Amino acid sequence: MKLSGAEIIIACLKEQGVDTVFGYPGGSILDVYDALYKNRKEITHILTSHEQGAAHAADGYARASGKVGVCFATSGPGATNLVTGIATAYMDSIPLVAITCNVSLPLLGKDSFQEVDIAGITMPVTKHGTIVKDIKDLAPAIRRAFAIARSGRPGPVLVDVTKNVTQTKYEYEPETPAMYLRKIKRYTKDDIQKAVSMIKRAERPFVFVGGGAVSSGADREVRKFVSLLHAPVCDSLMGKGVYDGKDPLYTGMIGMHGTKASNFGVMESDLLIALGARFDDRVIGDASRFAPDAKVLHIDIDPAEINKNILSHHSLVGDLKEILLLLNKELTPQKHTAWVKKVQDLKKAYPLFDPDSTASLTAPFVIREIQRLTEGKKIILTTDVGQHQMWTAQYYTFDKPRTLITSGGLGTMGYGLGAAIGAKTAKEDYIVINITGDGCFRMNMNELATASRYGIKVIDVLIDNHALGMVRQWQTLFYHKHYSATVLEDQVDYCMVAQGLGCGAAKVSGKEAFRKSFLAALEADRPFLLHCVVDHDDSVYPMVAPGMSLADTFDKSAEEADA
Repeated sequence: MKLSGAEIIIACLKEQGVDTVFGYPGGSILDVYDALYKNRKEITHILTSHEQGAAHAADGYARASGKVGVCFATSGPGATNLVTGIATAYMDSIPLVAITCNVSLPLLGKDSFQEVDIAGITMPVTKHGTIVKDIKDLAPAIRRAFAIARSGRPGPVLVDVTKNVTQTKYEYEPETPAMYLRKIKRYTKDDIQKAVSMIKRAERPFVFVGGGAVSSGADREVRKFVSLLHAPVCDSLMGKGVYDGKDPLYTGMIGMHGTKASNFGVMESDLLIALGARFDDRVIGDASRFAPDAKVLHIDIDPAEINKNILSHHSLVGDLKEILLLLNKELTPQKHTAWVKKVQDLKKAYPLFDPDSTASLTAPFVIREIQRLTEGKKIILTTDVGQHQMWTAQYYTFDKPRTLITSGGLGTMGYGLGAAIGAKTAKEDYIVINITGDGCFRMNMNELATASRYGIKVIDVLIDNHALGMVRQWQTLFYHKHYSATVLEDQVDYCMVAQGLGCGAAKVSGKEAFRKSFLAALEADRPFLLHCVVDHDDSVYPMVAPGMSLADTFDKSAEEADA
């Protein structure tokens, strides 16, 4: 049957099982929106307040569901407004397809109104990008985009379509999508046996879980592997929830704001087993002094990550879940009683600050109290970027994957609310809570209007310290308290803003008030902003200074000594 290019785009989305698209219309993409209108019973469109919000929502949808997120934008500024969201997805390996429409083919290259080379602009931050100028290439390009986004190491793909292609008619033949597997496999039976031998010889093994374990769906296999190995476990920000945070073997996050138990334990290990982790600089600190006595066994689906930041003594390139299934079959139960006890003693010796020990409202108390008040419920937390993000990673105990949705690699301020909308759309039976700061919230608070318009009941918990807190903390520690452009003592009434956008709101500055208002937010019939006022000098500890070793992890006492 003959369909217009716009109709072919929608037909291909239905082929791929797409049920939700986030976007913002404009002149070049109007034909696609007309085709979408005719299929509105099968594909829901969420009109965000800004295209960046659409990209973040598609990203949050993908992270929560494990499916490919989809966003639309028109040409020119509509397309360029997606770039930060696309880059966010790229850095965290999130499957996303962004479909933009450009000016008609005869107008390309002539500086036409709202013309921009979006495929060229996004080339460094996509797995693949293309511009479709001929109708015969359209369906294959859309299908290829989904295949590339979800296969191997996932990531975002951009398809730009000229307007004349969306209006031209062409023969469309439906196809059933192939099962795209994570096909990369660069190991042999001998490689598996070598890994097993390394594990059996180790006396002080440590397991490091990264975001690749989430993408692979390998949480069961990771937990079985750890039980066979009998070793302590840490994770990166992106690996949260793969291993149960309540388990005694779990030591917390590793890195710049990791626990001392994780940082010191890894530094003393003789075998570090990295599961789907890329050894980011915020994780390893000074690479030349990282885990000096440890052999490194690196398992990852992307061969480009092997030996990129940390040299490995042995590596297995392929799907983590498949590799762990093989390792678990070959491993016999190990015992490292003395080593495990030593690391557990580190946990006891270096606990996190206890938020119940102070009468004042603090961000750690807010995070802990959210967990207490939602115990037994299905929860997804999204965050923006900064101190509140680190406090969330430190104080909330994640026991399931895909329940922390946050911008790790790019560190995108303003990410959390759009991501929360996407996550709630994907998982309607979950309570979705966005933890944000006053600096981040002001960047994309317009998306409260989106949540209100569609009745997407997300709770926005605003940690307001009247500062760009993480930057201010660095200025306190490393810039002689020169608080240049980090003080936010303006008179914005965030509750009034939220109410004006159709949401419920409450402002609190005490513990009991927080409890009462949070319970009210849970019961509210609309999106809700909970504005929590905390001290502007609260800092995130432990910490490793930039460029220093994990062995140099320090806590608040160091700041007080310098005061």
